Amino acid sequence: MKRPKLKTSNIIFIIVIVLLIVPQTRQPIQVFIHSGLALISPSTIDNSDQETVSDYNWKLVDEDGNPFDFNNARGQVVFVNFWATWCPPCIAEMPSIEVLYKDYNDKVLFLLVSNEKPETIVKFKDKRGFSFKFYNPINNPPSYFEIHSIPKTYVIDKSGNIVVDKGGAANWNSDKIRATLDRLISE
Repeated sequence: MKRPKLKTSNIIFIIVIVLLIVPQTRQPIQVFIHSGLALISPSTIDNSDQETVSDYNWKLVDEDGNPFDFNNARGQVVFVNFWATWCPPCIAEMPSIEVLYKDYNDKVLFLLVSNEKPETIVKFKDKRGFSFKFYNPINNPPSYFEIHSIPKTYVIDKSGNIVVDKGGAANWNSDKIRATLDRLISE
């Protein structure tokens, strides 16, 4: 009986499986895969389907230890992103959020929210050169923020309507999102 030969495709498949099992290579591969998926721009919600924020009772603390009351977000365009430093899809979308933050942080309130220790987040930001401000929640977010997985992102208009509700990685620096933010800022 002849011994079967290993095909090149089988060898490549085995190498990929091994790379995904090894912790040091798993996260970079996952980030790379999610970066490709994050090229998709999120959609806005039709006006008739938009939920309105009615409860602003949410307390946060920023990276410098300063408290932030979500009531102060009333009347502003708000970008809320729930994320973590260990989350490959979160890492994949962060560069696009960073560019958006640099261009819009004086016109849009960015709340990048994580439950992780501030030291962990600062180390993550410094390593990647991110300048965005992050927040830790003091209490649970209002119920309209349905967070079953991360990343989870919301864009809220000045009237409190949730205009974008996106789970998973996305391209936040797209022309579509920029046009949406420009429109919301001008309203």
